Amino acid sequence: MTNSGWRGRAGTLFQCEKTPVTASRGMAVTNHPLASAASAEMFAMGGNAIDAAISALFTLTVVEPMMVGIFGGGTAVLHLADGRETVIDGLATAPMAAKPDSFKPISDVWPDYMESEGRRNRVGPASVAVPGNLKAWCETLERFGTLPLETVMEPAIRHAARGFRVTNYLASCIEEISDDLKLDPAIAAVFLPGGQPLEEGALLVQADYAQTLREIAEKGPDHLYGGDLGKRIADYLQQAGSYVALEDLANYRTVERQPVRGIYRGVEIVGPPPPCSGGVHIVQMLNLLEAYDIAGMGFGTTETLHLMAEALKIAAADRRATTADPAFVDVPVERLISKDYADERRPEIRTDRASAFEAKILNVESANTTHLTVADAAGNIVTSPQTINSLFGARIMIPGTGIIPTNYMYLFDPHPGNALSLLPGKRITSGISATIGKRDGKPIFAVGLPGAHRIPSAVFQFILNRVDHGMSLQEAVEAPRLFTQGQEVEIETAVPQDVRERFAALGHTVIATDHVAGGMGAIAFNADGTMEGASCWRADGVPMGVGGGLARRGTSFWPDPRRGRKY
Repeated sequence: MTNSGWRGRAGTLFQCEKTPVTASRGMAVTNHPLASAASAEMFAMGGNAIDAAISALFTLTVVEPMMVGIFGGGTAVLHLADGRETVIDGLATAPMAAKPDSFKPISDVWPDYMESEGRRNRVGPASVAVPGNLKAWCETLERFGTLPLETVMEPAIRHAARGFRVTNYLASCIEEISDDLKLDPAIAAVFLPGGQPLEEGALLVQADYAQTLREIAEKGPDHLYGGDLGKRIADYLQQAGSYVALEDLANYRTVERQPVRGIYRGVEIVGPPPPCSGGVHIVQMLNLLEAYDIAGMGFGTTETLHLMAEALKIAAADRRATTADPAFVDVPVERLISKDYADERRPEIRTDRASAFEAKILNVESANTTHLTVADAAGNIVTSPQTINSLFGARIMIPGTGIIPTNYMYLFDPHPGNALSLLPGKRITSGISATIGKRDGKPIFAVGLPGAHRIPSAVFQFILNRVDHGMSLQEAVEAPRLFTQGQEVEIETAVPQDVRERFAALGHTVIATDHVAGGMGAIAFNADGTMEGASCWRADGVPMGVGGGLARRGTSFWPDPRRGRKY
């Protein structure tokens, strides 16, 4: 699949900033080196990819506290060693006390369509939704892992108790929303000591959170979902004006779903189903472009960028109209991913000018997420994004626990009567696009990234980079990107100005931006059994692999000649 010949046809060239890793026994690609190291530690203990992934997720709640937490939500796409594939939905839900008119919108038009009076759906206790992360992680570990909960949580507890050095990425995130963090004394005490944001290189110790993790390791997830910890959290939140009650925590359930599947140029695409939008609309966009010679047009040319933008617009229009929690909305998945539907929509694409697919209702999902991709030699694969939605979630901390809760209520349309409107018990809708690619029934790549509604576009482009352009794995994750959903087109500045100008001449409104979406992590599976891991420059991502192995069976060490042996 790798072919450096793509450069000869390209309109955009670039150099990779990071290097990939190759290994045979296990591979972990996460958005922080300590999380990848936690996975490697589990592999070294004899654990499988599920053990490694869950250990990394707990560790990420410590070292990427602005992105992910046990009081958040997410989804995991699993390919198991026996060939089974499943999706574990741990997305957050609206509390039962929430109603369609719980938040008063301040505008019926963009850009303030999703905003409410006092930012109540965005910042503070009222913005908190019912979390699924902790339950989903623990259930996944119990069903498919091999190591006990206290073992996989140990790296997270260690780093919370002893501390770790703040990266520039984390320091920048703290600085970015420090004004909101100052509003809550508990969270400010941790990230704004002395009233100032933590700087790069500072030692961040989270003693309260370490103790909370110890309690969960001992008592299990029920400690939060209806137990003593859950009661402490619910009592605090309710007193502070949240809709979340102890009954919401006790009644939360994960959902196991079947993946969405499609075929693109002989590669089977396996992704998450609704309420995640990525699986459906990535397949839809690939179907639209399958009739074009994407490889011949070249990477980063005006022609290729135009076709990608038009496919993104069509998918965005369909997503806004149809994709939400399937328990509340009838989502026509089979039609959206069918080749016939792509054939029906493709004539709407003009190769000589941009078409208009105006956005009417947009799910303003947060770009502040984390993602990991983990695999082992036995054939287990986990690709999973997890989040507390906005940077530092609701931007509060439950006193005495170190827990930063999600602000997922911001993802519900505050205007009643729409597909994405707030309803009691409704799951949030997400752009999660954790994806596995297969050829002849065997995995050839697994990929994902953070980035909210930009996620599907980035995974879509990764697939084109690998399948059509023949890029190396590292090139495919780092390649310049674009994004649109019907209005302006964001294009990374790595795309040459003259290409952007010709693209704009087709009728697109172009916004040049430093980066589109977040740090992608991917694993490629080679025919010889080795795995290659790659992270892109858009986050602190680090791939770590485990090779080597134990001594050959029957081998021992003897310092002296064995009696009776002739030399």
